[in-house]
Amino acid sequence: MKIKFSALFSLACLALTTMQAQAQSLVAGSAEAGKARALTCTACHGPEGNSASPTWPNIAGQNAPYLLAQLQAFKDGSRKDPLMSAQAMMLSAEDMANLAVYFESLPSAAQAVADVNLIDRGEALYRGGNLEDKSAACLACHGPTGRGNPAAKYPALQGQHAAYTAKQLNAYADGIRTTDGKTHIMRDIAARLDKKDIAALSSYVQGLRKYEKSNLD
Repeated sequence: MKIKFSALFSLACLALTTMQAQAQSLVAGSAEAGKARALTCTACHGPEGNSASPTWPNIAGQNAPYLLAQLQAFKDGSRKDPLMSAQAMMLSAEDMANLAVYFESLPSAAQAVADVNLIDRGEALYRGGNLEDKSAACLACHGPTGRGNPAAKYPALQGQHAAYTAKQLNAYADGIRTTDGKTHIMRDIAARLDKKDIAALSSYVQGLRKYEKSNLD
């Protein structure tokens, strides 16, 4: 009975996540104004929001609520990065909303496929979590295809650089990044992952778009 209830609950959560991820932008801003303001962003994130450097994130297609929350965190100091903190300090609330909506409107680029030697481990963690330490599955918040949840400000992960994802998981595990708020959900999960788990998950996320159809069949 517990198994059936758990399965039904998971399906309901996934359906809600998918609907929310496909909703229109939840941030009031102007993509046109954001495009005009985004010139300095292109140095790191690329002219279309897709970074050439694997250590800098792709932000094209990322949901606007998450992007806005991160810009606000960089500005108020709750998330720290020498480059981003300095850039965010120069942005007004309107600038941040416009930038978030603009980058959300851009098509995300397909990344390289996942490392074939890490797919099984990465998929198992992403879709099922870790039964031994009761870590939650990534898809519970980020969706079965990594599209995220805009309403909850959970980021889209699909196609993100593996190096960047690994960097963020390590930052959460070490307590350097704390933007998961009072829930500590990312810090708690990341702290339970070993280096091999992080490498597998990061690689899987990078190639998630490529495996989207087969994973849903």
